[in-house]
Amino acid sequence: MSDQDFAIITPTNNGPYWVRGKFKIVLPSGRELMVDGETWLCRCGGSQNKPFCDGTHKKIGFKHTEDEIKA
Repeated sequence: MSDQDFAIITPTNNGPYWVRGKFKIVLPSGRELMVDGETWLCRCGGSQNKPFCDGTHKKIGFKHTEDEIKA
């Protein structure tokens, strides 16, 4: 991993967000998870391991929409 000062978030085709870099995830409980590398975050809403992807998008046939992300 490079020494970048920001994370890179890439929505995958009909799947999770692929997040790379060094960043912190703050859970609703207040627990903080430090990530230095990569992880995949749920985008379909069906994961039993939120905020992380557990592959449920494949089982439920999740499809992204072209207008889903607007800058």
